Amino acid sequence: MKRKRVVILGSTGSIGVNTLKVIERYPEKFEVLGLTAYNNIKLLEKQVKRFSPKYIAVNEDGFKYFKKQGSIAQKNILNVFQDLEHLVALKEADIVVIAMRGSAALMPFLSAVTSGKTVATANKEALVIAGNIILKEAKKFNARVIPVDSEQSAIFQCLEGRTNNHVNKIHLTASGGTLLRVSKSRFDQITVKEILNHPRWKMGQKITVDSATLMNKGFEIIEAIKLFDLSVDQIHVVIHPEAIIHSMVEFDDGSVIAQLGVTDMRLPIQYALTYPQRMDTGCAPLKFAQLKKLTFEEPDFKKFPALSLSIHVAKEDGTLPSVLNAADEVAVDAYLNQEIALTQIYKITEKVVLKHKNKKNPDLNAILAADAWAREEVRKEIYN
Repeated sequence: MKRKRVVILGSTGSIGVNTLKVIERYPEKFEVLGLTAYNNIKLLEKQVKRFSPKYIAVNEDGFKYFKKQGSIAQKNILNVFQDLEHLVALKEADIVVIAMRGSAALMPFLSAVTSGKTVATANKEALVIAGNIILKEAKKFNARVIPVDSEQSAIFQCLEGRTNNHVNKIHLTASGGTLLRVSKSRFDQITVKEILNHPRWKMGQKITVDSATLMNKGFEIIEAIKLFDLSVDQIHVVIHPEAIIHSMVEFDDGSVIAQLGVTDMRLPIQYALTYPQRMDTGCAPLKFAQLKKLTFEEPDFKKFPALSLSIHVAKEDGTLPSVLNAADEVAVDAYLNQEIALTQIYKITEKVVLKHKNKKNPDLNAILAADAWAREEVRKEIYN
């Protein structure tokens, strides 16, 4: 059986590393065609030695480094800022794993679907800002989009083989992040290091901050609406600190189907790569007698106003999701650089969102223009 050739955008991040663990477990089924990284050249070098990709995409320093090493043909060392759209569209590629964060994934995501690839995506930003366009193009070019985020993968699995015609509600679970048991009055006293210590998942810095503020869950509301063709009112966020149930689908007759699993990203990643097959992941199975309890609670919208803002944006749609994503991205980076306090992330993002003149049914140019506008507005708020 022919091995499937995989391109991983962002191979040195947590999703990329876990994807390579899955591939390493099944070398007879997968081969690595391409790997990309922005900064972590040392880890990329180890990955190149282990998996022998034909192509890599790196920055200028990475180009010089790998050219000197000679482990990759010079013509196959690509520019990570310019060549990702070309890389994912290569005829040899079967599966594209989008493990890179941020709106920079939008154009390679579109290139992958217009090339008819299977796209396993852990990037929610592209779907948040341009999900309508991406999924329309995927349908047109017979591409398959399979979510890798644990919550979206759970919904995908619960709906497998079913239409959403009889879906009453999606119960989108959230662990609650670092700040769940912290008083709002203490938010600005918590250090960046403490914020980044997520109680359940090991993730990148930006998504960990968004998880703490519940902005990440707001993005997932918008993402789920796009992926599964749902309305805002069909999505209910529930806090589930144990992070064992990754999401649930409630049907018209009152039945609820839930997807459970250990907190290990190899599960949704492997399911996306092997879909519709299921294979051993090597992950420890759930031991129900040891779980003791599964708890649930409603989110505190006053404590975490990012959720309310995200719901407002989801209802309005248009260019507002692009503005929300871009504003939060710049504000979180400023917070991580200790230029603003934690609570300012929301205050600045809300101000920019409410200032924006929304454009309904935007084309790609309008979405990108809204993104650029929002970034500039946030920079004015922070640095002027």
